[in-house]
Amino acid sequence: MSDDNSQNSIDSLHNAFNFQLDISWQMLQIHLKGLGDEECLWRPSSKGLHVVNELGIWKADWPDSEDYDIGPSSIAWITWHIIFWWSMVFDYSFGNGTLTREDIHWPGDMIVVREKIKQLYDDWKNRLAMVSDEEFLSCEKTKWPFEERPLYELAAWLNLELMKNASEIGYCRFLYASRKY
Repeated sequence: MSDDNSQNSIDSLHNAFNFQLDISWQMLQIHLKGLGDEECLWRPSSKGLHVVNELGIWKADWPDSEDYDIGPSSIAWITWHIIFWWSMVFDYSFGNGTLTREDIHWPGDMIVVREKIKQLYDDWKNRLAMVSDEEFLSCEKTKWPFEERPLYELAAWLNLELMKNASEIGYCRFLYASRKY
């Protein structure tokens, strides 16, 4: 493969990941628009992952399994989950790799949640724009949630995770809006 073809392939890879990220981001923005604290903290079932305020610190449940019988997550937990995995990816790919799940708390209200997630999105876009082609193809920066995979596969996973979480929020909003019918 010539250098020109190789560069075109890498550029195409970057463009595809940016396109996927932007589409996922747009879907998340649709579902976060107008979302208030009451709806965010609503639990669609008596069982399911949620956040709990312990002396002013919002802590998230953690599943023992991913079986269906754990119940549906609240939007608060889903937004915590976005902050969790994005923060972990940053720390393990570009930081010192010491962050733990217990270090990551839910912000406590939707205004701050939106700001935090927007900051993570902007930082991720900027970081990926600064990554060299060699780094994008390398496994060096991929240390969480998996290792020994190229950074572009981590970017693909992140796009899928964001889209999945956006759709979970949207579905929960449908349940909340129709709960009285």
